[in-house]
Amino acid sequence: MRMVFGLVLIAGLGLAGFAVYMAQNYIGAYETALQKERAKSGGAIAMQKLYVATRDIEYGEPIAKEDYALVSYPKKLVPEGHFNEETPIHVEGEAPRVALRAIEKFEVYRTTKLSDPGGNAGVLTRLKKGQSAVAIKVDVASGVSGFIRPENRVDVYWTGKVSGADGKKQTITRRVLNGIRVIGIDQSSRQEYSENTVARTVTVAGNAEEVAKLQYAQQTGSLSLSLMARDTEIGDEVIAVDRNALLGIDPEITPVTQAPTGPKMCVTRVTRGTERSEVQYPCPEGS
Repeated sequence: MRMVFGLVLIAGLGLAGFAVYMAQNYIGAYETALQKERAKSGGAIAMQKLYVATRDIEYGEPIAKEDYALVSYPKKLVPEGHFNEETPIHVEGEAPRVALRAIEKFEVYRTTKLSDPGGNAGVLTRLKKGQSAVAIKVDVASGVSGFIRPENRVDVYWTGKVSGADGKKQTITRRVLNGIRVIGIDQSSRQEYSENTVARTVTVAGNAEEVAKLQYAQQTGSLSLSLMARDTEIGDEVIAVDRNALLGIDPEITPVTQAPTGPKMCVTRVTRGTERSEVQYPCPEGS
């Protein structure tokens, strides 16, 4: 009996050792395959915790605790100005932040889209240091038919009457401001609109000199806005158009010698495209 028991014990130990050996081989093969797959994929992706929106946030809404959640985000894709555990959105005892732009669900919260604690989304938050806000009265024509939005840049043109070289009044249109930034339409400074609306006032941001120019221009003539493309450079070139420039008329007038008995005649040069011609007419008295 003892011999049989010993044989059974030896056989059991042998089977157990063989099972352990097979398990080790299986685990080793699995780890080897896993390491190969990791090598192919470049290793594990580095992640970082940051806050995202849990719902769609409208412009001007205060941000409550239930409106954000901490999630893992690939480090390579983390945007600048994000919020995380070290820079939280809300701190106990502080007033809530307000959305300065519309924020979509699961979008990363950024400092450019949220006000400071207790801040607001009004025009004041859009003014840079040294700037003031000034409103320009517009209509469907002068306001570019409602296509202007906050943060667009516009050229401002003034049309009025000035004295010419002969002392007579003439109408002229001149660009008085180039690339000034729009910060509000009527009573709103939000950028998102479901449809185009015809504004009655457009609020722009400018320094003291620009504000003074706009105030004077509105009192002495009419203003119109021209919407600039995003990549247009802002320059200081003087742009002015009067009747002669519009029609291509050379303002130079040259007297023509006539016989003593005939009327004194003057001539003006007229440009039509690439052709120039002279037109004679009786000179004004005293010329």
